[in-house]
Amino acid sequence: MKHQLLSQVYKHPLIQQEGLSKIIDAHQKVSFAKGDFILKQREIASSYLIMESGLMRSFAYDYNGNDISTEFFCDYEIVIDVLSLFKRVPTSENIQALTDCSCWKIDFDVFQELFHSIDGFSEWGRFWMTGRLFHFKQRSLEMVTISAKERYQQLIQEKPQVVLQSPLKYIASYLGITDTSFSRIRKEIS
Repeated sequence: MKHQLLSQVYKHPLIQQEGLSKIIDAHQKVSFAKGDFILKQREIASSYLIMESGLMRSFAYDYNGNDISTEFFCDYEIVIDVLSLFKRVPTSENIQALTDCSCWKIDFDVFQELFHSIDGFSEWGRFWMTGRLFHFKQRSLEMVTISAKERYQQLIQEKPQVVLQSPLKYIASYLGITDTSFSRIRKEIS
């Protein structure tokens, strides 16, 4: 499973098989139980994960101390706090397992060494980061340009695992609405 999963995640036309094998070999299997924290507010990220199975979320506390979901991480996705990892600064978010999770971890120092020594890896990184920037820009625009109902329908299509496995209050906060509004939307859709 490791080779198949990581080959898919790191697929890029400029990364040759030898380089891909080095990247894959650098990952270590890790598991988390439901409720475990992968990263806590004010810590500095020292690695990132590739999700094999399970569901995680990142969240922050708003100015009133409310827990707000900022992202969900599903199978085959990279679980990362980009700012903390690459800027080496304390995170403002938390990352927590919502289910038992099986992942592949790579430490920052090992990643950096491979990133600068394997042909094509930096291009893969640019491509991945561009995709994430697009995702977050799109999400910020959709928070003000489309209804919560439409955002929920998108979430159902794009990440059905979240809808099936996450507590409803986490989904509501991710959509930017109250639990009551979310209940009404769910009734309208079903």
